[in-house]
Amino acid sequence: MKRLGTIATIFFLIYLSGYAQGEIDEQQKLFFRNESTFGGTLSSTGYGGGYRYGKRINFFNMRLYEVELNIVRHPKEVKTSNPYFQNSKRFVFGKENTFFNIRLGIGFQRIKFKKIDKGGIAVRFLYTGGLSMGFYKPVYYEVLTPVSLYEYQLTTEKFNPSLHEPADIYSRASFFKGFDEIKLAPGLYGRIGVNFEFGKREPLVSAIEIGASLDAYLKKIPIMASEDNKQFYPAIYASFRFGKIIDPRSEAALEYQDNQ
Repeated sequence: MKRLGTIATIFFLIYLSGYAQGEIDEQQKLFFRNESTFGGTLSSTGYGGGYRYGKRINFFNMRLYEVELNIVRHPKEVKTSNPYFQNSKRFVFGKENTFFNIRLGIGFQRIKFKKIDKGGIAVRFLYTGGLSMGFYKPVYYEVLTPVSLYEYQLTTEKFNPSLHEPADIYSRASFFKGFDEIKLAPGLYGRIGVNFEFGKREPLVSAIEIGASLDAYLKKIPIMASEDNKQFYPAIYASFRFGKIIDPRSEAALEYQDNQ
């Protein structure tokens, strides 16, 4: 719920900023321009980041190519700690696997309202879709094993719902433990969004994007040791993007030089 509240707040601030007036922008602009941007994303199912390249089709439309890495969380992931050991580290009890995906997609973006003044906002609608290659690896815990009445030793064990209780766990083991046991979950994704570009200086790009997405996999992903794991992951998201404008003529010149 906190994540959804943050996304709603970002949307509200964007809405208010649409009424702001700025000075006339007298900078020389590139009309047929490509864009290269990076972004960090917060969604109702997790967080991540990625790269996007936009290639201009005409004045209003742009073809998008993107790659992303996202950590996907289960709604029942709640951090706790062992109440009997003050120095114990927080962990998610009942989590069997860490799940993340790599998205490779293509799409389109269309300018709805262009930026007129220096403090204005350009509004662009977009949609993308493609492969969502999911990967999940087992979670390991540092488990307290008694060796005497008042003495325990730590052993690194994969979570087993039939053996482990919250009082048995001291902390989560290293994130990299279990990478040799990664399994693949292929799938597809789709996204629709609205991009608000508010950068004040050419050729820099600054934008906030909000929208909705859906990742669908061939099977349920066993994130938690429960029966309510999911195969489909609908989400709303907010993303901050930054990058630069690229003059296609410069790219063509560089390509020509390389071929000489």
